[in-house]
Amino acid sequence: MAEKPQVAVYYFPNYHVDPVNERRHGKEWTEWELVKAATPRFPGHEQPKVPLWGYEDEADPFVMARKIDAAADHGVDCFIFDWYWYDNAPFLHGGLERGFLQAANNERLKFSLMWANHDWIEIMPATRHKDYPVLAKGAASEKEFVDATNYMIETYFRHPSYWRVNGGLYVSFYELMKLIEGFGSEEETGRMLREFRERVRAAGLGELHLNAVVWGIANLPGERSIDDVNGLMRRLGFDSITSYVWIHHDEIPHFPATDYKEYREIAVRNFAKFTEEYELPYFPNVSMGWDSSPRTIQTDKFDLLGYPHTPVLTGNTPDEFKAALQYAKDFLAQGKTNPPVLTVNSWNEWTEGSYLEPDAVHGMAYLEAIREVFGDE
Repeated sequence: MAEKPQVAVYYFPNYHVDPVNERRHGKEWTEWELVKAATPRFPGHEQPKVPLWGYEDEADPFVMARKIDAAADHGVDCFIFDWYWYDNAPFLHGGLERGFLQAANNERLKFSLMWANHDWIEIMPATRHKDYPVLAKGAASEKEFVDATNYMIETYFRHPSYWRVNGGLYVSFYELMKLIEGFGSEEETGRMLREFRERVRAAGLGELHLNAVVWGIANLPGERSIDDVNGLMRRLGFDSITSYVWIHHDEIPHFPATDYKEYREIAVRNFAKFTEEYELPYFPNVSMGWDSSPRTIQTDKFDLLGYPHTPVLTGNTPDEFKAALQYAKDFLAQGKTNPPVLTVNSWNEWTEGSYLEPDAVHGMAYLEAIREVFGDE
């Protein structure tokens, strides 16, 4: 019998009060403010999105417990938390540490980390004019890397719900070129990753599973794509590759809007393409949608200016999302992905238009799509 696929969903933890955000944006600010302020930018544009559960505080363990139950009940196996470390300190960690880790039911769902080590830029909201101010640098020095990864070991890795892939603690890196920039060379980066593995073993935690997020299109300002993926993976010693979101690979064809079904037919071709091109296992990715317009100033004219002034995917109904999931399931059933893992964008990227949490229009239907395709059979 074929191994059952694991469904791992990215979780963006900017929906709780963080003191760094308060210094930048004001008392009790969260990204819910951008969700609430969103407006239609063209005829037929469905904004604002309204969360069915309200504008919740994800750092409340009772709030997080409902999310955990909803995910576990609908075929989600793991939350991959977008994880941040700037100025040698954690950032946006309240959703995971005060929410998930304090939730009474956290044994129902696995969790893991994707170090979102990109520059943190001022796009809350973004003006029409670049370059956007860099509020915190993503490139980490050797000391910062050691401090951050020791923090992971001490704070997360011993938890019984931490996700292991092929027996290794899953840690993903979003921006490999920033990682290399921080250490100065590929050789030093490979050494630091090997030493990270050694520290995990020395802590009695066994092995790491190092995953690389790889893309062909830079999205956020300052990002750099990779030319020789296989060579770099060999030199750095990674274990697998995945994607964060579809738009990292293929431009959305039409502005201001493209039908989700049209774009899905482009995006799902990458399942086979990357599996054949990459020497390491490639975990396919399904994106629920795309609409970064809430991260723009709503009174500005909406033009094609680059992220977050990008085309919007429309028509991404639960049924069309379900069709994307079925493509992924059928691909995984071919047995070319070992182990069979699917990453999904996203649990709650509300201001990028890609979320599974229930909204006022579709209720639980996006989660029900996952259960219908990947739930217990």
